[in-house]
Amino acid sequence: MNTVTRNELGTAQTAVVGQDALALIARILLAALFILAGVNKLSGMEGTVGYIASVGLPLPEIVYFLTVALEIGGGLMLAAGFKTRYAAGALGIFTVLTALIFHNDFSQQIEMTMFLKNLAIAGGMFAIAAFGPGRLALDRQ
Repeated sequence: MNTVTRNELGTAQTAVVGQDALALIARILLAALFILAGVNKLSGMEGTVGYIASVGLPLPEIVYFLTVALEIGGGLMLAAGFKTRYAAGALGIFTVLTALIFHNDFSQQIEMTMFLKNLAIAGGMFAIAAFGPGRLALDRQ
């Protein structure tokens, strides 16, 4: 018969609590990037709309408002762990699209760096979408 000692059970519970704490920290760190980006866009609508229009996207004002809503709303949902998988998936797709549309001039080192940074952030988002927010979330897995 397989028996588990109290010490082994305590170690397993401690590991799960540690994983949940790390998941919370990861969500907050990733969310902060989006929340701050969205809030910063609120004070510079004209510049952001101009930048969106400069790459040829249609309806740049609507794209601007949708972007701000996704960054702030999705970021807050991610941080709180509310509908986390959806928020992380949407932010991950948005980040990949942003890389492809805005950071595709690989002749410039900074653009290549921004492109790869966006892919790394999207990877974090897709990991959260795949594995969930942990137990320290409103979704409570």
